[in-house]
Amino acid sequence: MLLPSCAFVLRNVHLSQSCPCCSQCCVWIPVQLQVSLQALLSTIAASRRDELHRLNRLLGLQDPRQHHDGTMIYTFNYCYNNGSRWRQSGESPSLSGSMTPPSLTASTGNVPTKLAVRVSHSLHIMDLNGILSQLESANEEDTEKLLHRYSEENTQTFMFNQKEEALRSKLCQCVLTVLGRQVRPSCQKTCLETLRILSRDKRVLGPVATREGMLVLTGLAMLRTGQEGEDKQETTQDALQSEEEKRVVVEALKCLCNVVYNSAAAQQVCVDIQLVHGLCANLRFARTWQHEVGLFVLRLFFLLSALRPDVRGILRKDCHAVRLLTEVLEHTLDVHWVGPYEAARPEPQALPLPTESNERAMEALKALFNLTLSESRNEEDNHQFRLLAAILRHLLMLKTETEEKTEEVHSHTVNLLNNLPASCLDVLIDVPVQGGVEEYGGKNMEAVQVLLDFMERRIDKGSNYKEGLTPVLSLLTEGSRCHREIRRYIKTQVLPPLKDVKNRPEVGTTIRNKLVRLMTHVDMGVKQTAAEFLFVLCKESVDNLLKYTGYGNAAGLLVARGLLAGGRGETEYSEDEDSDTDEYKSAKPFINPITGHVEEPMPNPIEEMTEEQKEYEAEKLANMFDKLSRQNVIRPMGVRPDGTLAPLEETLICRPEENSDTDSD
Repeated sequence: MLLPSCAFVLRNVHLSQSCPCCSQCCVWIPVQLQVSLQALLSTIAASRRDELHRLNRLLGLQDPRQHHDGTMIYTFNYCYNNGSRWRQSGESPSLSGSMTPPSLTASTGNVPTKLAVRVSHSLHIMDLNGILSQLESANEEDTEKLLHRYSEENTQTFMFNQKEEALRSKLCQCVLTVLGRQVRPSCQKTCLETLRILSRDKRVLGPVATREGMLVLTGLAMLRTGQEGEDKQETTQDALQSEEEKRVVVEALKCLCNVVYNSAAAQQVCVDIQLVHGLCANLRFARTWQHEVGLFVLRLFFLLSALRPDVRGILRKDCHAVRLLTEVLEHTLDVHWVGPYEAARPEPQALPLPTESNERAMEALKALFNLTLSESRNEEDNHQFRLLAAILRHLLMLKTETEEKTEEVHSHTVNLLNNLPASCLDVLIDVPVQGGVEEYGGKNMEAVQVLLDFMERRIDKGSNYKEGLTPVLSLLTEGSRCHREIRRYIKTQVLPPLKDVKNRPEVGTTIRNKLVRLMTHVDMGVKQTAAEFLFVLCKESVDNLLKYTGYGNAAGLLVARGLLAGGRGETEYSEDEDSDTDEYKSAKPFINPITGHVEEPMPNPIEEMTEEQKEYEAEKLANMFDKLSRQNVIRPMGVRPDGTLAPLEETLICRPEENSDTDSD
């Protein structure tokens, strides 16, 4: 292994010695400390550049700077503690083992010092130049060896030196030139591994993001472009004989994923050569896929449909991609149908979904999410969406090998269910009820209960509510608004008949308490989604909502919906049923409508005041409000007859007109 030149430097502001090469205040570390740090020196010297940067972050080093001789200096703080031992300052992790301090006489107390590591990176640029010069005259075997070595050294490299961009771009071109020739599969695989590493840098993809470069990669990935026949695609699938050839296809697909993700020009080339037709042709042979081939075909499909919205229409209408992806999902999950939109329930003792099947299923779900974003639908789409909803219900019932993976696949399932018409969600509950299964009104609520459990787990996480929680809240809201049975069942779980009216609605550990707390969340999207969910469960009745949440928690929703004067939302619901408990009915007169609970009696602060004192305090308060109003610190508001807020003076003008009685006698 080539070791760059290294040197340790001890920097101390209390010392006046100067570095012989740069005249900086420092002193060379004595031999004892050099020996103690020899292991660290070897580690740094043997590391690649990205690992040095990682070491920089790990040890809390300062930003590296370049020395005048081309080497890099990495510096981190140490303290010389009463001459006993070295310890690292700050909260960064300490290096293992004790280190003998150098003989310092300039100070006797705790001496702040800096330990600097200087590492030369000049050999990296030389090596890349050397590889390029050797590739020009290398034969196939030497090319494979050179690129294999480069790939091994950079397999974990994700941050690249900008000064080497031209060299890496030239290396991309050289690799494509080799791939354009007839070389053995092992050499193709090595070239593609190198190209995969290079394609992580979007600044060097010029040679690849061309029609010629993309055609080379699609050919190696066994993807047909244009609208070529299925026979050719089937022949291509059968042509994969050796394991080496399969690895070539996988590496080519990985390269395509990187290039498409990092290059808008490559995305346009994919549209021009009609790559989506080749991808859809490949989907028809999903049953014969090797795992990694299928995984990266689906990932490439997802990337194109996500990054190019104009491609989605072609995929939906011309390629019937929703149907194809649904079939892929059906095969991957091994779905067995027992009715028109009813999949056989997994056996209780069934094995968890294998990791490979789970990975492909999630890629298919993400691709389907992109394709179902459109709002234009027809009768055929309705059938396809109901079929998809049945598969998604089956997926909610499955378990994977870990709880984290189950949570992840449920998250993708929820996202896709949000894109389906709410009218299709009846498929989730129109399944025969079996023993031990959640049932309500003759409907199977097992899937709905899974969604409720998922929602509560996301609330309990306490973070990332915007992406993690709002989708499932939106799904349950629309399902409740459209399907009476779903709403009634969810209400029994979330808003059961009130018994505890002594505690505030937001205090406690029930689902209701957690959701009411979210109604005052700092994120507007989270706050509005949680409030809307509870409002729909209350049949969009203001009085019912206030009963469960209190006016203070619900004020934001009521202002946004123009319902401060009470009433209902626009959706039609069935007649209210009386679900009030005896405890609530007896406590109702004593409940504070603002806080939503029965408060302890409080002493009246003006009870012992005279009438003159009361008048003085009232006038003082009015003057304070007037002053704040004139300074535009506050603005008094009132409620219009339609339930919306308006400046107080406007609402006072409206009231006499509304309340004036006409005498027609």
